[in-house]
Amino acid sequence: MFRRNFILGVGLCAVTGAVLLSCSTVERTVVVPVDIPGATFVGNGACYECHTNFVRAFPFSPHARVRVETADLKASTGCESCHGPGSKHAAVGGGRGQFIVNPGKTASACFECHLQTRAEFALPQRHPVAEGKMNCVQCHDPHGRDILKPARGLAMARLNESCAGCHREQTKPVVYEHEAMREGCTVCHQPHGSINAKLLHQPDPNLCLRCHAQVQGPGVRPGDLVIGKVNHTLLVSRGACWASGCHTAVHGSNINPHLLY
Repeated sequence: MFRRNFILGVGLCAVTGAVLLSCSTVERTVVVPVDIPGATFVGNGACYECHTNFVRAFPFSPHARVRVETADLKASTGCESCHGPGSKHAAVGGGRGQFIVNPGKTASACFECHLQTRAEFALPQRHPVAEGKMNCVQCHDPHGRDILKPARGLAMARLNESCAGCHREQTKPVVYEHEAMREGCTVCHQPHGSINAKLLHQPDPNLCLRCHAQVQGPGVRPGDLVIGKVNHTLLVSRGACWASGCHTAVHGSNINPHLLY
């Protein structure tokens, strides 16, 4: 009975995973434009008359290539794909919230294309974007050549800097740093959502073992978990490395090079 239920459970998980994968990993290049009653498309040129700061960078942005389903060729790509038809917005002289969609206020426009990200924000542990407490543009620049904020510098350094904007305590300078911090926060954390607490990729010592390789060789018994010069077999049985009273200073320590408190 156990074997039968196990096989059925595995099969159900596989089918569910396939459905989620097929629904959440599609990135759209053609979208149905946002509806603004009474408004028509005016094209990027009309937007650039006021939004001059976007004239140079936006044509090279990935978002500039998003096409909308409309017969109006001048509005087939660009600004109005995300912000909606702009005629009424332009007629009143612009202004925040004046007949225009602002993705900085709601993630719904972003979710129209980024289906996988939308699914990630529905996971049990997540950044509160869907709840309206955060928005996509806090971490991303939708108009730039590179959508990651800040716009300049090495990718990993910029990624960490983006996280540090909110997570000051975790990214402050320390005497003994966790080398994983050099690789970027996403080495350990999912940026959008996760089934694990603290947005971790994995909830147990397997997360640490992705970098901290086990030692094998003379004197190491089969089944033993030896890292460095220490046998961790019994230690990890108490829980995850950071939750078993050992390496609790996971982001770095001013006291101990092994990240012990």
